[in-house]
Amino acid sequence: MTLTDLRAGFRDPAQRQCVQALIDSRLADDREPQECRHLMRFWWQLSMPYREVSLAELRLNVSQQKLDVVTELIRAIRSSHEEIDAWLSGTVQTFPVLQHHGFSATLDSRD
Repeated sequence: MTLTDLRAGFRDPAQRQCVQALIDSRLADDREPQECRHLMRFWWQLSMPYREVSLAELRLNVSQQKLDVVTELIRAIRSSHEEIDAWLSGTVQTFPVLQHHGFSATLDSRD
């Protein structure tokens, strides 16, 4: 299943940006570099017309809990704008905000 159609499923750029912000801040944990890399490729896929990542790659590299959430998002994008809003609400409640450790390490090395 191709994911190149996803960018067309959002109400507007603001809704897409909210989804992308949630992926970055709550799913893409840089302590899991392989998983993070693939989630960020999915992040890009949401606004790109070409293939950035495939569902097969996500299945191989993303934990089952996060893969389930991403799969729910794909279904929501292909269903309706209201389903995307519901996905945003549910995911915000399920996953805490991440501390991006790479960024913190860069700041710590400057001290």
